[in-house]
Amino acid sequence: MDQWVYPTTGLHEKDFETGRVLVETWKSKAEYAWDAGIAMGRFLEELRRGRLVGRRCNSCHRVLFPPRMFCEQCFRPTGDWVPLAETGTVITYSLVHVRWDMVRLDQPLVPAVVAIDGASAGMGILHLLGEANPESVKIGLRVQAVWKKPEEREGAITDIRYFKPIS
Repeated sequence: MDQWVYPTTGLHEKDFETGRVLVETWKSKAEYAWDAGIAMGRFLEELRRGRLVGRRCNSCHRVLFPPRMFCEQCFRPTGDWVPLAETGTVITYSLVHVRWDMVRLDQPLVPAVVAIDGASAGMGILHLLGEANPESVKIGLRVQAVWKKPEEREGAITDIRYFKPIS
């Protein structure tokens, strides 16, 4: 017998009926509330309005995008809200030929990290590219946000449908 195989004792219906194994059931009431906070709450509201915003660090003056209340580089509070362009530059990307559920795609998806114009270096947002020939996507590609119609927006990152190449 293999030294790493240990015999086990299985459970039987009688074990539950006689109380050898105790089981407790209850109806869960899992109510919760979620607060996006000041920076993310404003960011989401601005998305609903079709605008991008960042926050400027009071100390090192970087513009953080997505906005945050504290700078992760110098650990100081951020201060001013900064309107940003809806354009940017692809800083990395991938070609996805298979969906999450292992279904092969006829046309690949192109998720990319886009550095938004007006935000500091190193700030990027992951989103899909659209209206782009996958073979023509490259690092440095200039792109612009394509928004949902105003009446369809809900204050989520998906209010940006995708980023398309700027010709």
